[in-house]
Amino acid sequence: MQAKRVVGRKVRYAVVGGGWISQAAFMPGVAQTGNSEMTAIVTGDPQKADALAKSYGLTAFTYDQYPDALASDLFDAVYLALPNGMHREYAVPALEAGCHVLLEKPMAVSVAECEAINAAAQASGAKLMLAYRLHFEPGTLDAIARVRAGAIGEPTMFTATFGQTVSAGNHRAKQGFWAGPVPDMGTYPINAARNLFGEEPVEVSALGSRRPDSPYAFDGTVAVTLRFPSGRLAQFTVSYETEGVDAYRITGTEGDLHMQPGFLFGTGLEATLTRGGETERLTYPSVDQFGGQTHYFSDCILNDRAPEPDGEEGLCDLRVLEAVERALATGRTQSLDPMTRSRRPEPSQATDLPAVEPPEMVNAARPDA
Repeated sequence: MQAKRVVGRKVRYAVVGGGWISQAAFMPGVAQTGNSEMTAIVTGDPQKADALAKSYGLTAFTYDQYPDALASDLFDAVYLALPNGMHREYAVPALEAGCHVLLEKPMAVSVAECEAINAAAQASGAKLMLAYRLHFEPGTLDAIARVRAGAIGEPTMFTATFGQTVSAGNHRAKQGFWAGPVPDMGTYPINAARNLFGEEPVEVSALGSRRPDSPYAFDGTVAVTLRFPSGRLAQFTVSYETEGVDAYRITGTEGDLHMQPGFLFGTGLEATLTRGGETERLTYPSVDQFGGQTHYFSDCILNDRAPEPDGEEGLCDLRVLEAVERALATGRTQSLDPMTRSRRPEPSQATDLPAVEPPEMVNAARPDA
């Protein structure tokens, strides 16, 4: 089936998955995009279906009714925010039905699944965008622009720490490596390092730590090192076992840029830029990152433009995540084939939509609750 054409009206979205991220961040931001609206919700929770349908004026479908939803012509695009292992199962049919897909990251749970999703998008012509919300966040884009312009000289090393406490009852704690801290949180520093350096890694090594009393069936804390073709190194540590920590820094031959916080939403990011012994403090407004990325994607649909954080971007991160899994299992450094990313985030993608307040949740809770 050919991709859905949207002319002269807002792009209509179905929200697939009514969890915390959908309710707290995506759904409240749609109204202020100006070019998007929600018309359907797909969830397996009858209470969520009823409450969210009433709150936003949506038609509700169960997961079993997903094929009927795709055939209903009630929406042009889907925002897909299901557990990582379900992404391929729901993205491919949507793309084959001609629906455009805004897909949460990480893209899937294997390179093969990413390739299947990309092939479905290519075959139908429907647009696929990965929900890399920081590709539309002013601080992140400013950091990339400054590094590109030589603000720290030649970038040499990247380090990041990203941790939180995840409840043993949260679904992230129950589905093994691919719901654990590396795919869930490690995607952020991997993506940041790749785009700040402007190249793709060729070697991956990792060490994991699992406490004797850990509630997780995976390493709760993981440290990763990436080597890039230029010889640059990126190191990051992610954890489900710490108080909240969220920072990265990139250091070069002439300066240092330290972003803290660096990966969050619902707050403005902050940075310090040090060069020649002088330090400049940089502050950025708190923006609606989810509304911004939705506006951007809808604009791509309405004006037939290819989105920047596309399926190739998702694949670039996923092959690193897959290599981390192998490195943890074998204890050996993993090699990656050389790869060149065809596009990078641009300053023009920055959003200025004001941050929104999360509404009351319906059977959904933060990961630490």
